[in-house]
Amino acid sequence: MKLVKAFIHHVRSASVVEALADAGFRNLTLHDVRGMLKPLSAHEVTYSTDVSGLVISEARLSLVVEDQEVDAVTAIISTVARVGPNVSGYIYVSPVEQVIAIGGSQS
Repeated sequence: MKLVKAFIHHVRSASVVEALADAGFRNLTLHDVRGMLKPLSAHEVTYSTDVSGLVISEARLSLVVEDQEVDAVTAIISTVARVGPNVSGYIYVSPVEQVIAIGGSQS
C-alpha cells in the first residue's frame, strides 16, 4: 500500500476531490495548510509571522491506496489540480507499512 499526499492550490481542491470520488477513491482527508507555491494572484498572498514570510492558502490531500492504484490517483491529481503553466503543486508517494482499523470489522 502507498500513502499519496498532494499539496495543491486551494482553488482546485474541490475539483480534485470530486474527480477522485468519481473514480472510486473516497477514503481521503483534506487539510487547509499554508505553503509557498507560486500564488495565482496577489490576493492569495498573506504574511505569516510563524515563518516570517509570504505564504498562500494550499490544500493537503492524503489517501492510502493499493500499489497498483498509485498511477491512476496521481494522474487524476496531476491533471485536475493543474492551474496554468507554472508548477501547481506537488505529489508525494510513500510506502505504508501497516493499516489498523479503529473499531468496527476489518473486512
